[in-house]
Amino acid sequence: MQESDDLSPETRHVWPAIGDLMACLFGLFVLLFVGQVTVQVGLTQDLVAEQAAHHAATERLESLERLLAGPLANGLVTVTDGRIGIRGSVLFERSSAELSSEGRSLITQLATPLRQYLGSRSLSLMVSGFTDDLPLTNQMNHADNWELSAQRALTVTRALVQAGLPSDAVFAAGFGSNHPVAPNDSEEHRALNRRVEITPVPRPNSLAAGTVPP
Repeated sequence: MQESDDLSPETRHVWPAIGDLMACLFGLFVLLFVGQVTVQVGLTQDLVAEQAAHHAATERLESLERLLAGPLANGLVTVTDGRIGIRGSVLFERSSAELSSEGRSLITQLATPLRQYLGSRSLSLMVSGFTDDLPLTNQMNHADNWELSAQRALTVTRALVQAGLPSDAVFAAGFGSNHPVAPNDSEEHRALNRRVEITPVPRPNSLAAGTVPP
């Protein structure tokens, strides 16, 4: 007589149930393994994409710094995280939104390398004006620092366009005394806050299409 014949009916019914349980456990293991592999592949792809984006951003920054080598060497501009900074005293008289002769010369000097930098990139230039927190000394022309900052940004924007930049590739924004780069606790620090920044940003149509600059 075979050995299985010695098993009780209850025991013979247990083995199929155990087999089903083992099959379920194996299936669960496979699902977990596949899920883990999928997550790992996704993380790897995200890391590669992030590295590519970082590399592209570094290349854009290095390209911008090369094009602006002259003004950077002269100390007329700074480049921080892709933002071109110009001290307000270089461009304007105190509480004024009219470009000084030195300021107009500098903007004209910047126009050509900025146009070269934009090239075929899907980028625009945001010209941002900033002030310190002191009340204006001449409120006949500007209601407050916010208006002064906006007018200064517009003045630089128009000067860039007059110097050859496409009008659809540059726009202005005024921030008043918001977003200072130093505490407004001394004249030296306030002078740092009185500034204009030119920042390459994605064009609105690029954002709408879900694309990113090359």
